Amino acid sequence: MPLPDEPRRAVEAPTALRELEHNVDTGSSGASTTEYSPGTGAQLKRLVVGFVVVLAVAFLISFLVRWYGAHRLASETSALAGEAPPVDVMTVRGGAAGRPLTLPGETAAWYESLIYARVSGYVATWSADIGDHVAAGQVLATIDTPELDADFVAAKAKLTAAQAQVKVKEAEAEFAASTYARWRDSPKGVVSEQEREDKKAGQASSAAALNVARAQVSLAQADVEHLAAFEQFKRVTAPYAGTITERRIDIGNLVNAGSSSTSTPLYRMAQDDPLRVFVAVPQSASSDLMKDGVPVQITSNALAKPITATITRTSSAVDPQARTFRVEIDVPNPVNTLVPGMYVEVGFVLDNSALLQVPAAALVFRSGHPQVAVVNNGDIVHLHDVTIGRDDGNTVELQSGVTEGEHLVLNLSSGVVDGQRVQVRQEGAARTIAAARVP
Repeated sequence: MPLPDEPRRAVEAPTALRELEHNVDTGSSGASTTEYSPGTGAQLKRLVVGFVVVLAVAFLISFLVRWYGAHRLASETSALAGEAPPVDVMTVRGGAAGRPLTLPGETAAWYESLIYARVSGYVATWSADIGDHVAAGQVLATIDTPELDADFVAAKAKLTAAQAQVKVKEAEAEFAASTYARWRDSPKGVVSEQEREDKKAGQASSAAALNVARAQVSLAQADVEHLAAFEQFKRVTAPYAGTITERRIDIGNLVNAGSSSTSTPLYRMAQDDPLRVFVAVPQSASSDLMKDGVPVQITSNALAKPITATITRTSSAVDPQARTFRVEIDVPNPVNTLVPGMYVEVGFVLDNSALLQVPAAALVFRSGHPQVAVVNNGDIVHLHDVTIGRDDGNTVELQSGVTEGEHLVLNLSSGVVDGQRVQVRQEGAARTIAAARVP
């Protein structure tokens, strides 16, 4: 029974391929002719056509997918470009009448001194150690000075010799005066004028020699008094009542007089009642704190409760390197609660009657000076120039350019320009930041 056409073609296709392979093999072995089945050409043509159709369909599908994606992206971009950009805003509100400012401070002694030896010698004794509270004039150490002692004895001997020499010159002067008196009163013709003048000159010379001897006594007396004063420095005493903070000597140490680079200080001491507190205040607070009498509060871990005091003095000048000025506060310290060198925190209260405080994120710098973006009731952005009074880092205090109740844009995008409509985010209202008035 003859097969239908399609199944027959399906059977013939493999048969034709086998015959083609057989003919190729035969030709490679030297045969000169190749024979094909009658349906081989039609079958190959149908295969090629089918492959081309598949490629065309795949290309068409890929093209349609890309075209649709590009068209959709362009539509979304156009839609977004036509919408108002969303922004976060904050509302400027009035705050408290004062703003606290806390700065680090350091305690310092009222007096602090390095005590050096005024005479050279060896440490004989010391009677004060670190932490001891000493009174003014109390002996801290004694120094053995053999050379000074020998000089002092020699000076006193010279003084004794000079005083004895004065006695001799006094006797000579008295004798010369009496001799001249006798020759002066002698009758004329008994002595010559030459002898009379000679006796007169002898009297004057004796008087001058007596004056020299007396001057030598005064000089020797000054030397004795000078060395006697140095003898007092053998006892090292406290210049004022205070606390010994450092001892650098021990018995037998050789010490040199003076405070040169080769000299070693014997003690360091400090007077810690009252104490000074030094604070470096930024120049932005100069209008409030560069004056005496401003109240402050001092706190520290060593204090059971804060100490209330006032500014005692200021430097009245700003350090050009740090842009700060020094404030000093005198604090009574009767029970030594504080000691020199401690870290403390000093609290000030600044007057908040002139400026408005806004977040630093509200500032815009586009035209060379600071601005803020104000959103009106129509959601239109307007850039306002502002003047910065103080800059505390996260917050900025403005002197002009904003008023209470205005809405300021936070972190304004560079794509938003003056006069552009924006979309205020609803969640931005929940994050509204109240700006406090600051001096």
